[in-house]
Amino acid sequence: MAVDTRIAAQLRDVHHRFGEVGVLRDVALTVRSGEIVAIVGPSGCGKTTLLRIVAGLLTPSGGEVARPDSGVGFVFQEPALLAWRRVDSNARLLARGDDAIVDHLLAVSGLLEHRHKWPHELSGGMKMRLSLVRSLAARPHLLLLDEPFGALDQITRHRLHDEFGALHESEGFSALLVTHSIDEAVYLADRVLVMSSAPGRIVGEFAVPFPRPRSDHLRYSSEFAALVGNVARSLYRYAGDA
Repeated sequence: MAVDTRIAAQLRDVHHRFGEVGVLRDVALTVRSGEIVAIVGPSGCGKTTLLRIVAGLLTPSGGEVARPDSGVGFVFQEPALLAWRRVDSNARLLARGDDAIVDHLLAVSGLLEHRHKWPHELSGGMKMRLSLVRSLAARPHLLLLDEPFGALDQITRHRLHDEFGALHESEGFSALLVTHSIDEAVYLADRVLVMSSAPGRIVGEFAVPFPRPRSDHLRYSSEFAALVGNVARSLYRYAGDA
């Protein structure tokens, strides 16, 4: 399936099984160029499997997948930094010699003054920032994120949300984000997709109307709370549905 230049990734009728166990069923989704799409769903519904299929790390049992031939970045739940490389060296690992973009990303993410530190000297939030910088330094067309902020405390997580938004404004990448946090999905994404329990399928889609750049006061608005509530009701409705 060819990729339209206005589309970063597209899945049609994708299903997957591990042996006799159905994990995904009839999944169809599109990530448009420059768009952030978030996926929420109950544990075990196949969200990470879906990301691996989009990344090309796993061939689905059936269906069609279109993605860029190159330029796909993946940010995992754990930063997975190289302990023997300093911050600056970790950041440049995938940069293909483009020093300017690395310096820019380090500055936007607040890591420039920490560039000579070792990974063990960084806080959890700083490690995740560095993981984002390392992936973005490769200039991916599509960034895949598997619960990258889930292990962080709320204050750090909120700060990273804003830094992620600034990086998106700066670099214009497309992103597909898996998260268990509904408010995180609504705050970061242009659209939120809801998955059912396994075998997972897309059972809800919500457009996020809030303009960018977004700021922390949005989290406390009635409009934000209403949308979070609507997504939550959809998720709870299908959490036990197969």
